[in-house]
Amino acid sequence: MNDSLITSAEVPILEKRILLVEDEALFAKAVKRHLDRAGYKVVVAGDLKTARDEFKNNEPDLVLLDMRLPDGTGLDLLSEIKSSKMHLSVLVMSAYGELEDAVSAMKSGASDYLKKPIDLGELLINVEKVFDKNELTQKLNYSAKREQHATETVAFLGECKKIRGIREQVERISKLTQSDSIVPPTILILGETGSGKDVVARLLHASSARCQKPFVHVDCASLPKDLIESELFGHAKGAFTNAHVARTGLIEAAEDGVLFLDEIGELPLDLQSKLLAVLERRTLRRVGTTQERPVAAWIIAATNRDIATLAERGEFRQDLYYRLNVISLTMPTLRERDDDILLLANHFALQTSRRYGLKFDGITDAASDVLQHYAWPGNVREMKHLIERAVLLNGSGQLDTDILDLDKKSNVTANEHEMTEDLTLGDAELQLIKQALERTNRNVSKASRELGITRMALRYRIKKYNL
Repeated sequence: MNDSLITSAEVPILEKRILLVEDEALFAKAVKRHLDRAGYKVVVAGDLKTARDEFKNNEPDLVLLDMRLPDGTGLDLLSEIKSSKMHLSVLVMSAYGELEDAVSAMKSGASDYLKKPIDLGELLINVEKVFDKNELTQKLNYSAKREQHATETVAFLGECKKIRGIREQVERISKLTQSDSIVPPTILILGETGSGKDVVARLLHASSARCQKPFVHVDCASLPKDLIESELFGHAKGAFTNAHVARTGLIEAAEDGVLFLDEIGELPLDLQSKLLAVLERRTLRRVGTTQERPVAAWIIAATNRDIATLAERGEFRQDLYYRLNVISLTMPTLRERDDDILLLANHFALQTSRRYGLKFDGITDAASDVLQHYAWPGNVREMKHLIERAVLLNGSGQLDTDILDLDKKSNVTANEHEMTEDLTLGDAELQLIKQALERTNRNVSKASRELGITRMALRYRIKKYNL
């Protein structure tokens, strides 16, 4: 069965397995009962021999390890665990609380050290912290690999003058970012939706000394309105309803890598002041706490909106705009890249044909003419999706006008583009949204895909323009 066809409801939720190595039977029974109720599967071992057998036969996700056991010390087992499973988390417990035990345990790789008597509620919090940290580490590792792969496979193609200028700017910025001990200046990337702002952000990350650090992409337009502050800044346990555990926010998750704030123009005004404080003080506070946490991430922002005008109107904080706009890069539209259209089309067609093992023998002259006369309201993203679809549906090796299905759209869109040349960006945006909604019979999902923006971003604009 294709994994992509399996729904979340069909995937079983695996219990986290905890090996509790503890010789005090009453305490072990109480811990097991408390953690079992919290949804964990706990196995108790009263001595080192039983623990070794259990560890060998059923590898746990976490070990709770007492220091003093009938047949030896927990440090021996800790060393064995770390030598075979270095990344397995171990929480050490001891009734003695001796400094020597704590130092030895931490040097041997323990995640934390708990002193008996241990409150069961506190123990559960520490267990959840370990699993939260492990989950975050896995996500960041996956994200780093994905972004590295994306940077390697999605080239910043183009030979037009404006694209060459962007490359030169990226090279200059990269010279400022070769020391990971210095936080680089904030970068603001401007440009229409689908013009490649995220690709430039990844290139900046890849060319800096932080290339092996996390790259966290945050789409500000798609964050849930009631949870956006928590998503960005994190929260403490009990900060609001259903905040059962403390969670790290996306800003902290970027660690000392790159935080890419896409669609920054959609960020609510009340959170803009908090983001400004982060940029100014390089610290943040999780929701529900007063503790300041350091922020080491390099912040890159992007928007398809004219935030300079928004700032003048009071719809975007001027002080935040000035703070973001230390160095700005403006992405050209695909309409301004006539020389690159066929280059990009052939690249996307070859990329898709290789990925799926399909034949591709080029683009006909007629199809090339249509591609070059189409106005591309969705820019490079629209072209990529259109070419991918054409290659997948094509029965022969060549792409012709019939499979591109742009004959009628190209002339209409080109005329519409000419009509909007003297309009403001807001007027042009309104016109494009109206046309997309009309073509899709007001189907927001289809219209958002056609425009190359998220459904939430389109809903925001529908409300903004009273559509």
